[in-house]
Order: sequence, then C-alpha cells, then structure tokens
Amino acid sequence: MSASGRSETADDLLAALLDGMDAALCAFDADGVITHWNREAERILGWSAAEAVGRKGFAGWAARAADAQDVEDRLMAALEVPGRQVNEFALLTKEGGRVLVRTQSAGVPGADGKPAGVYCAFTEVHTQIDLERSIALSEALMEDASWGVVLVDVDLRPAVVNAHAARAFGSGRTTLLGRPLGELLSQGVEELEGALQHVLAEGSSPEPVELWVSVPTPEGVRRRCWRCGFLRLGSPLAEEPVPLGVGWLFQDITEGRQAALDTAQVRFRSSQLHRAGRAAAECEDPAEAAVVRLDFALAGFAEHALLDVLDQPADPERQRLVRSAASPPLLPGSGAIPVRYEPGHPALQALDRIGSVRSSAPRGDAAEGWAQARHWPRDTAHALCTVLRSRGRTLGVLTFVRGPSRAAFEQADAAYAEEVAARVAADLDLARAPKDAP
Repeated sequence: MSASGRSETADDLLAALLDGMDAALCAFDADGVITHWNREAERILGWSAAEAVGRKGFAGWAARAADAQDVEDRLMAALEVPGRQVNEFALLTKEGGRVLVRTQSAGVPGADGKPAGVYCAFTEVHTQIDLERSIALSEALMEDASWGVVLVDVDLRPAVVNAHAARAFGSGRTTLLGRPLGELLSQGVEELEGALQHVLAEGSSPEPVELWVSVPTPEGVRRRCWRCGFLRLGSPLAEEPVPLGVGWLFQDITEGRQAALDTAQVRFRSSQLHRAGRAAAECEDPAEAAVVRLDFALAGFAEHALLDVLDQPADPERQRLVRSAASPPLLPGSGAIPVRYEPGHPALQALDRIGSVRSSAPRGDAAEGWAQARHWPRDTAHALCTVLRSRGRTLGVLTFVRGPSRAAFEQADAAYAEEVAARVAADLDLARAPKDAP
C-alpha cells in the first residue's frame, strides 16, 4: 500500500473513532483553525463537520461577537500550559440558541515536540452536572448512608458493600465481597436469593419487602428483620438492556417489627384466655375444664401440654407426680401410673423452686434420646415446666413442649404459661374439693 493510501486509511480510522465518542470533540491547529469536528459536537450545536472544519475559532457562527475572542484565548491557552484546562462558556447553536458547555482542552505536540494544536472535548453543563451528581450519590451511598447498600452481581455475590451493610453483617467490607449469600446468612437465604433472581429476570421491585434473616457473628447468631428494596442495574452503554446485577438496599426494622409482633401476641393470648374461660365455664367437671384450658393454650404456643399432678399417698415423703392429662390427646386421669422422672428433671426443679423452668435439647448427637429420657414426646426440642399452685398449695406441674421448628421458650412465654397454670390449678383444686371435705 502506498504512503498516501496508508494516510487515507489512518484518517478514516481517526474519523470513525471521533464520531463514535460519547463526548463532543473538536481540534484546532496552532493558528486556531478547526481541523476536526465529531458527530456529538454536531448534535449539541447543530453545526455539521462540513460547516465547522476550516473555520478560525468560533467567531461569527458558534459564539457571540462579544464572547468569541475570550473563548478563543481560553482554548488556545492550552498550547502554552501543560496538562488539561477546564473552562465553562456559552456557545451558539445553529438555530441561534445558547448552550452552556464545560470544556476540557489540552495542547497537542507535533513531531518536533512543539505545540501543533489543541484538542477540546466538551459537554453540556447540565449533562456533566448530572454525571457528577450520580457519582456523588454513589459515593455517598457507599460511605455515609444510614441504610445498608449492597451491589450484587449476576451470580448473586456481593460486588460492593457500604459501611452500614458491613456492620449489619458483623464483618469488614472487603471480607464480604464475592462470597455466596449462604455463607453470610444462616436463615433467610432462600427468600433473599429468590427476590434477587426475580429482579434480575423481571425488573425492579415496586414495593419494599420485609425479610427475617439470621446473621452469624462472632458474638452469636442475630435474628433481624430487614426492609429491603431491589433495583435491577443495567448497562447504559448497551443497546439491549444487559443486567449487571442488583442494587439491594435494606434497613433494620427489627425493634419496630418485634414490638408489633409482641403486641399482636399479647392480644391473641389474652383472647385465648378469655375464650378458654368461657368454654371451661360450660364444663360440669372441673377436671374436664382444666383440659379445655390446655387445648386453648396450645394454639400458636406449643405442640403438646402435659399435666402432672401430685399424688397424695399416706406417706407425705413419697409424693409422686402422676400423668393426669395431655393435650393432644386426652389421657385418663384416675388410676394413672406415676411418671418416672429422674432427679434433676425440669418438672421436679419447678416443684422445688415453685416457679418455671425452661429447657432445650443440646445440639448435635447429644440431642438423640434427650426427649425420651425425660418422658416427653419424641419430637420435643424445647420444654417449659411451671408449677400448679392454688390456695397456697402445690398441686402439680404443667409442661409445654415445642418441636424443632419452633424457637425456644422465652421469659414472655413463661409468664403466659404461669397464667394458664394458675387457672388450671384452680380447676384441679375445685375438682378435689369434694374429696377433701370432711
């Protein structure tokens, strides 16, 4: 290929590169004559390359007469000053409108190293400001936001984590990057991954989602409620929307949500006590009324209730606990066989303390046979024993048990169980009254 052919090819390549740029670009030779003008410059100002190339400066066409010399001086100053120069000034569109632009200009050295011209890239100021605002917003979200922000890639792994989110996970920001969500959360992973996959496939979620998660930390597992919003991130440079991942924003609302749940729980339990009282009032047999109360108490509270009453043999030193009833199912009370509780059993501890005792199965292999050894249903994972007291006397022990799908009993649960036990004890005391009469 001849030298002229290579030069034409290089010029065509340069023109294609300039026209493909997102920023407007023009170039001046050392005399201030325009040598290059790309399509983005034509879009902003309306002047085509044929109309712009060959003109000296902007005077008489792209700048007001009063501004033209100042604009030219500031642009051509880049010939003598190293580095890039940033300026803002108003230019004229072909239709006569004014556009405020921000320019970055720099000198272009020739083959001999001396200044040969100036290139100038420019954008509309509002476009530049929008870009700067977007960058500033991103930095603020990543540093100073009062809610968690996590950018999740298409493989559902954190790519960027802000400081607030890192504190919520109880870890450092860089430690979380690239790790599967299953390593960061011990519960709630399926719901979170399902929400992220839905957003990747269908688009941003219109409404916030509340998720309960368990976060393992060096101090232990924390149960938290997060209100989450999800935004699908797409590339602005692609013709077709290409998902880059999901922006996940969350806020910890555990305290408010837990307070609401506690209020609802207290309201429900009060309602159950009221309903149980009305149903028990219709029972002719007080022992039957006690079992009815147990049936109502189980709703939303436990899987089983075990009613053990103190036997009354002639020797007070040989008092034993006898299984009177269980709900469900109802077991016969009279003639029942004493329960063989070993010393130290939670039920016996409740008798000694005249209070409530909570117990949970150990983790791992030690849980095997734990419930059977205590004469509780096989699926028992948590138990709450509370004493039955009426007229200053101890009548027995009431035990509530929960399976492994439920949480362990807490102090609020013990208070509710004691309230139920007080009413059951009153029924049992009434059932025994005729026998105790002289």
